[in-house]
This record gives sequence, C-alpha cells and structure tokens, in this order.
Amino acid sequence: MIGADEAGKGPVLGPMVAAAVRAPDAALPDGVDDSKRLSATRRRELADRLRGDDAVDVGVAVVTPARIDDPETDMNGLTVAAQAEAITAVAADGESVVVDAGDVDAERFGRRVREAVGAAVEMRAEHRADENHAHVAAASVVAKVERDTRIAALTEAYGDVGSGYPSDGTTREFLREYVREHGILPDCARKSWSTCADLMAAHEQSSLGDF
Repeated sequence: MIGADEAGKGPVLGPMVAAAVRAPDAALPDGVDDSKRLSATRRRELADRLRGDDAVDVGVAVVTPARIDDPETDMNGLTVAAQAEAITAVAADGESVVVDAGDVDAERFGRRVREAVGAAVEMRAEHRADENHAHVAAASVVAKVERDTRIAALTEAYGDVGSGYPSDGTTREFLREYVREHGILPDCARKSWSTCADLMAAHEQSSLGDF
C-alpha cells in the first residue's frame, strides 16, 4: 500500500512538499496520525523511523516558490504533479495508492494523479484521507517534517521568518522589513500571493510619496 499527501499549499513563504510512503501495514509506527494532530517532536520521531526502516520506501517532491509563481501553473495542478512525482519514486505496476484529495472533486483529483504517475497503479483519492488511512497519515508526517526543515533553513538564512503562513504576524513582519530594506521580495516568497502583492504595492506607493 502507498499513501500520499502534501504540506504547504497555503503559505506565502517556502515550498510545497509532497510525500509518498510505501510500506507493509506492520512497518508503520504506532501512533502515526494526521501531522496536524501531532507535536513537532513527535512528527520528527515518526519521520525518522519511517525513513530509517528498510521495509519503508519514501518519495518526496518539492515545489519551489518560483514554480508556484509561474503564471502557466495553478495550485491544483501543482498538487497533482507533486503527489504524482512522489508516488512515482516508490510505486510499481499493480500497487494500490490512496491520496489525500487536493481538489473539491476527489474523483477528478485521483484520476489526474493516476494519469501522471509513471506506473500502472490502482488509485483512490479521498478528502481527509490523512485522518482515515495510516499510509496517508505517514506521508503527511514526512511532508510536514520536510517542509518544516526547509523553513528552519530559511530562519538560519534570514532570521526568524515565522511559520511562513500569511496569518502569522512574524512572517508578515519579516516580509515588511525585507521589502523596506531591499525594495524587493526575498526569493523564498511566493511573489504571486496577495500578501506579497499588497506589500509591494504599499512599498511602491510609499516610494512615490517620498519622491
């Protein structure tokens, strides 16, 4: 059985990460659950166990901010592509896959992922699959830990950037200060997000006023 999920569709900073976990049921750690229900420490422990188990195969796909900002793409399509890439890294013909649906139409999402996977797999897509299927929960944990690791690297590079979500005051303040100091957005930002567009518009208006 293979489960797939993604983390980081909504943030204004950093990548979206998709993961796929292929494993026999007995190899999944006790207590694996939807990553949102677990502490950061527990997620890390579970991810390390999954990656360290020879009976478990893990595939990861990373979608960069630059790719997200490409006007020829959209988040639904990128979610399909990322999950398919992660699944392709671990899947073989004839295997069963359950994915967390990243579209309001779960059947359509599953069909698109199946068509994009480089193997002939049996595909099922469900909303909230990470709450109901252990393999999808395991994938959600791996994806979340990978994204958190990348956000931690941004903090090392830039200072505290917060969680990367637009609702996070630390993230908004980081972006405001960066734009104020440099006049541009950092490479780690999703420049097409409204949060970034609004900041740049305000900065440009302020510059005109100064002029």
